[in-house]
Amino acid sequence: MIPGGGQPNMQQLLQQAQKMQQDLANAQEELARTEVGGQAGGGLVKATVTGSGELRALVIDPKAVDPEDTETLADLIVAAVHAANENAQALQQRTLGPLTQGLGGGSGIPGLPF
Repeated sequence: MIPGGGQPNMQQLLQQAQKMQQDLANAQEELARTEVGGQAGGGLVKATVTGSGELRALVIDPKAVDPEDTETLADLIVAAVHAANENAQALQQRTLGPLTQGLGGGSGIPGLPF
């Protein structure tokens, strides 16, 4: 039961909201610093992205380079970047999920409807 006739303590709610906002900002900064990778063609092409999805590095094994078939190389690059971005999204879920859990369906903060 909430003391004070059912009214939530607004100062406490504000402090909780500010802490959640700071935790979320910290997690987003961590994601921007963390690098994850993806590969294609059995490792012939490797991509590295940040946890926020920014492409940081691309490594292409010389065996993947065929001047007569640049389409396959392009496909491998796209697949490696896609795999790296999937890993970044999984990292985002693990990092941000606990912080955003309930937003839109109950914030976990009493008295806030979202």
